[in-house]
Amino acid sequence: QLQACGGGLVQVGGSLRLSCAASRLAFSNYFMGWFRQAPGKEREFVSAISWRGRRTYYADSVKGRFTISRDNGKNMVYLQMNSLKPEDTALYYCAADRSGSDYSSQNEYDYWGQGTLVTVSS
Repeated sequence: QLQACGGGLVQVGGSLRLSCAASRLAFSNYFMGWFRQAPGKEREFVSAISWRGRRTYYADSVKGRFTISRDNGKNMVYLQMNSLKPEDTALYYCAADRSGSDYSSQNEYDYWGQGTLVTVSS
C-alpha cells in the first residue's frame, strides 16, 4: 500500500527527493513518516508530517537539510534531502500512522513501504 522511490547514488552535498505513493489507503487520515536504516544500525526516525501537512517534525540530524511534504490529492508524501552527508546513507522507508500520537516511534506505524536506498559518496 506504500511504494517509496527516488533513492540513488549522490555525492556529498548533493540532493535527492524521495517520493512515497499510497494506495488502498485513506491517505489524509494518516500521519506520514520517513525512517531510515543504515548498514549495521537500527532503523531510526527521520521526519513526519501531520494529516493535513500543517505540522512537520524532524530528527536533529536532518533538521535544516531535509523537508517533508505531502499532497493529499495525489496520495503522495515527499522527502527533499539537501546537503547530503555520507552518514545519510541508508535504506529509507515511508510509513503511515493512523493515530499520530508518537510520530517518532516506529511501533506506532501501521503500514510500511519497501524502502528505497540512498547512498552518499564522499
